[in-house]
Amino acid sequence: MSNTHPAVAAIEDYADVLARFRREDLEALFDGNFATGINVCIECCDRHVAGGGTALDWESQDGRTASFSFAEMKDYAARVANLLVAQGVKPGDVVAGMLPRTPELLALILGTWRAGAVYQPLFTAFGPKAIEHRVKMSAAKLVVTDLANRAKLADVADCPTVAIVLRPGETAPLGDLDFHAEIAAQSTEFAPVLRKGTDLFLMMSTSGTTGLPKGVPVPINALPAFYSYIRDAVDLRAGDIFWNIADPGWAYGLYYAVTGPLLHGHATTFYDGPFTAESTYGLIKRRGITNLAGAPTAYRLLIAAGPEAAAPVKGQLRVVSSAGEPLNPEVIRWFAEHLAAPIHDHYGQTELGMVVNNHHRLRHTVHPGSAGLAMPGFRVAVLDEHSNELPPNVPGVLSVDLKRSPLMWFSGYWQQETPAIEGGYYRTGDTVELEPDGSISFVGRADDVITSSGYRIGPFDVESALIEHAAVIEAAVIGKPDPERTEIVKAYVVLAKDVTPSEALAEELRQYVKKRLSAHAYPREIEFLEQLPKTPSGKLQRFILRKRDTEPAGTTQGSSSAA
Repeated sequence: MSNTHPAVAAIEDYADVLARFRREDLEALFDGNFATGINVCIECCDRHVAGGGTALDWESQDGRTASFSFAEMKDYAARVANLLVAQGVKPGDVVAGMLPRTPELLALILGTWRAGAVYQPLFTAFGPKAIEHRVKMSAAKLVVTDLANRAKLADVADCPTVAIVLRPGETAPLGDLDFHAEIAAQSTEFAPVLRKGTDLFLMMSTSGTTGLPKGVPVPINALPAFYSYIRDAVDLRAGDIFWNIADPGWAYGLYYAVTGPLLHGHATTFYDGPFTAESTYGLIKRRGITNLAGAPTAYRLLIAAGPEAAAPVKGQLRVVSSAGEPLNPEVIRWFAEHLAAPIHDHYGQTELGMVVNNHHRLRHTVHPGSAGLAMPGFRVAVLDEHSNELPPNVPGVLSVDLKRSPLMWFSGYWQQETPAIEGGYYRTGDTVELEPDGSISFVGRADDVITSSGYRIGPFDVESALIEHAAVIEAAVIGKPDPERTEIVKAYVVLAKDVTPSEALAEELRQYVKKRLSAHAYPREIEFLEQLPKTPSGKLQRFILRKRDTEPAGTTQGSSSAA
């Protein structure tokens, strides 16, 4: 496969695109009408059949591969839709999928949309309680899974009908449907059910790191925002070979590894295997990937493998996009030096999709450590505790101006109050600063900001300084209660392979950060860990580290503190 980059797409000035933005212009790019009738399977599949292109390139961890054209996926989705209707699924009902990244997963998603139903992702690493909460919340009518995950449904109260994707030699449990056998008996004819823009097509959930997950209903009206992000921030071009590493069990994967590229008639890539530096570099090389998207957690693991592992694909990646947590400047520098690829930070939430980006396609200044500028179609503001908009360089809560954000689609949690929406703004809960040029610099979650001796310290800056040290692979910074200073900065550090933790190294790291930041914004206490606590989607869970400091210490490699 050629590594030649695709022809240059039209790069435009951010200010020009912003000035002429109209939601109607985006809606005109779709076949359906958001007011009178639209079907997501048509938009993501049927309308691209005539072009003869590929919808999915799939590779398994044991070396199997397959490609599916849009025509093949259309027929597959029709069979799924017929199966759903046969099982009593009606337009607006929820169908849940708990599958790895396989062709069956994509067919299930598209078939659910074709039937006018709502798809709910269940991440394969979820345990029974997490699954039960989500299935009960959505009132799902059918769950499609595989034998490896079937046992998790055994204790789910009032579990809906289960369909099993079986591998050769496997048998479906008594009472379950054999997915492949049922699909084979269905017709490839199924007229897509038209819905309105206000109708749902996804039922998501928040990560639930600090409480029970909340349901996030996603209406079809979100499609223009997903389309715009893939075009302007990811800069997906016709000649690109695209891979979004994120699992479709989570928002970034489902929004932008499935929905976004398919809306553009562009093939997506599924790799059904665990993430390792070796597997990732191998797939990039084999598939000729030119446009890559994922999370900083994955990128730091690539860095940990060293420049030698990156060398075979250096210069192959045209653009790289990062989302899920702030992108440390050291990662940006490393990718430029060892992969010859620009990596840009993007910001969003399950409730919003992506809303603040360093856009690959739109020309604007990119500041390392900054999340970028609001995506055209959104207006963001930084608010104080009284909902006043703050001027540049004053920390506050990143918020979306609902009156001037025509691409905003989230209107509230599923069957729950939404205190984040008030006074014409949606508050993200993330603490940021507005820069004079309109870009947004991340400080931390509101409850992550550290108050020490009267200073407010953002953990992101300290973490970024730490990982610039050659011995450090990952770092997480929290505020530890302190009777004299209110809080002290404490860092949890994961070291590079073959680096031994010691008091001397801890002191070296303290001084390293102190020189780069300030006399007050350095970690007075450092604890070395083998790994940091994260959600299944790879987001850092600082609340677990904060809790760690109020309970007996767990097993660590060592810790050190300074007065």
